[in-house]
Amino acid sequence: MALHPEIAKVIASLPAPPPGPLDPEAMRAGEEATVPPLDERLPLHSVEDTTAQTPAGDVPVRIYTPVDAEAYGLLVYFHGGAFFLGSLDTHDHVARSLAKETGLKVVSVGYRRAPEAAFPAGLQDCYAVVRWVADNGERLAWDGAALAIAGDSSGGTFVAAVAAMAHDEGFDRITHQVLFYPSLDLDFDVDRYASLRENAVGYGMETAGLKPFNAFYLDSGADPADPLVSPIKRADLTGLPPALIVTAEHDPLRDEGELYGQRLKQAGVDVTVSRYAGAGHGFVQHFSWLPAYHRVFEETAAFLRSGS
Repeated sequence: MALHPEIAKVIASLPAPPPGPLDPEAMRAGEEATVPPLDERLPLHSVEDTTAQTPAGDVPVRIYTPVDAEAYGLLVYFHGGAFFLGSLDTHDHVARSLAKETGLKVVSVGYRRAPEAAFPAGLQDCYAVVRWVADNGERLAWDGAALAIAGDSSGGTFVAAVAAMAHDEGFDRITHQVLFYPSLDLDFDVDRYASLRENAVGYGMETAGLKPFNAFYLDSGADPADPLVSPIKRADLTGLPPALIVTAEHDPLRDEGELYGQRLKQAGVDVTVSRYAGAGHGFVQHFSWLPAYHRVFEETAAFLRSGS
């Protein structure tokens, strides 16, 4: 189907990007300026900022408790932003909706970003917080059952990489992985996936922007041939946790997400691939206020209830 009319309206209203190289500080400030005040955010039982003390260092986290209960399943969330944008605040609404709809306690990770922090700092932060969560189950009132990881865009890259790291280290507590329109192949050969050409222009994120937006991460030492950078290049996907992969019809990254799902299934992993019609990249962050796309949180909740 065509791009959702509300999404098309917003895209048509966007100003042309400024000329010259990308400016991380200015772009971050622009994102932060759009964050709504606290009294306009989805209310939950509690939201707490704290620090996870991990072998990777002290990592800021924000803990979302949906309701008052004796125990909870846990979900660790990695925000998107091409490894240099995004924050606990810019994705606060996503974490709140995940907590409300899933009923899980959500731990959102304020990982280190490029270009200030070289690879693999951000990935190490994400993995370390997952281990910290498991080690602090009593403090977090973990019920010992569900321990899910979820992320959007580059956060989805981290989800796939963290799941692989956990498997390789023999850490088997992760019960589910949720990848919202993940970036899984960072060499950006436009002939590798049909969606890179089909959805190249006119849908928000454009194929020509992939290299410059990811350059801060790649220039910091992330090698696109490394399966921790491009998880689709991992040779053996057996033994990974059940996965929900959400893709968007008009996303240049659509096909690599769906191919990764096929490869997981071939490796014997329980996987659901769900394509959202009329959507472009970033719809969970930017357009989940639309009923057609808010249901992504309901689908996530149903997936997380399975097998837990």
